[in-house]
Amino acid sequence: MQDPTLVLMDEHRVIEGVLDCLARMIDQVQATGATDWHAARRAIRFFREFADQCHHHKEEDLLFPAMERCGFSPQEGPTAVMRSEHELGRRWIQTMQQALDEIEAGNPDAATAFRDAAAGYLYMLREHIQKEDHCLFPMARKALPTEEQTQLAEKFRTCPHAQAHEELLQIANQLREQFLPQAAPGGT
Repeated sequence: MQDPTLVLMDEHRVIEGVLDCLARMIDQVQATGATDWHAARRAIRFFREFADQCHHHKEEDLLFPAMERCGFSPQEGPTAVMRSEHELGRRWIQTMQQALDEIEAGNPDAATAFRDAAAGYLYMLREHIQKEDHCLFPMARKALPTEEQTQLAEKFRTCPHAQAHEELLQIANQLREQFLPQAAPGGT
């Protein structure tokens, strides 16, 4: 049997690596009022395309409906909570993007707005990942029949965003090399 939640947990580890980079950016803004804004844009692209469009697509369009077919409430159950947190994350990403646009337009005060939005996103997404890894995914493994889990894992591998996956992983690695060189692949 292929376990689709292991695919999602592997993706969580990649997302957490970029969250660690975002934490460094937040620290830089706090200390100096600036960071590498180009890197911040790449991080936002990663969060928007990898975390949201690819990873959350697998959850919202594939895993959650499968869980709901097994009796989880789409209005009040854990999948509803996860969907609402995904939406909150989208709003944080949009706020970070707007702050970067203002920084580019010459508004120095927008660095604080970026820092605050990034900190909100960072905190929310780390908590969200913990809930999924330690609560939601074990529920899914228990509730979903083996055949359905195998089908989900196959659908994950062939999702519409699979082509961009490698490029986005490259962005994640580049950010880790820049902000966390000791943790980057091949680092010590």
